[in-house]
Amino acid sequence: MVDYDQIGQGYSSARRTDPRLASRIWAALGDARTVLNVGAGTGNYEPPDRDVLAVEPSAVMRAQRPSTAAPCIAATAEQLPFADQSFDAAMAILSDHHWADPIAGMRELRRVARRVVVFQWDNELLHLFWLVRDYMPEFQRGAAGGPSLAARARVIGAAVEPVPIPWDCVDGFFAAYWRRPEAYLEEPVRHGSSVWAQVGTAIEARVVQALASDLHTGVWAERNRDLLELEEAELGARLLVAT
Repeated sequence: MVDYDQIGQGYSSARRTDPRLASRIWAALGDARTVLNVGAGTGNYEPPDRDVLAVEPSAVMRAQRPSTAAPCIAATAEQLPFADQSFDAAMAILSDHHWADPIAGMRELRRVARRVVVFQWDNELLHLFWLVRDYMPEFQRGAAGGPSLAARARVIGAAVEPVPIPWDCVDGFFAAYWRRPEAYLEEPVRHGSSVWAQVGTAIEARVVQALASDLHTGVWAERNRDLLELEEAELGARLLVAT
């Protein structure tokens, strides 16, 4: 589990709300008026037209929340300090993989809210992304240790919806630059995602060197020519919606 008090500095400069993904997430919230955002980070994807309360355990992340963001308290997903059914909806956006116990956290979301919306990657589909498949298979092997996305969906009784990622996604999460490979050579881009902290500096350096070489020689373009005309890609992102 990555400690965002250690790696979270500068996160807000790399990670932003992509309006197309936000539209999917906000639509999934239905007619909820009160929303709890768990593992809220700097406040991306918090709907501006609803009554939102955020939960974020990292002081470094809380300090980067803009003044316009929802109020935020320090708490963990596994022990939410709210009564049963306190909110119309609870949401978790790319955060549950950092929880100490994702299954317990999912149960808490289900307990405190009538509707639950989770945006996350299916670890069993990480190989769909060329950066994992061709350069850092260690990441998929490491990610396989936690509970599956299917198991998390079962806990909250969620339907699972595919979410294609646009080629020009403005949120700098790990797979956002799937059609812009040169971006991964930039340290600020890489450090907008916790993946690199998980695999460590030695693997990061190896991946950057290999990718730079393949971009220079044209190997990457030849291997991934089918991606270059796509407007969006299926990379394993999923929306869990429990009503």
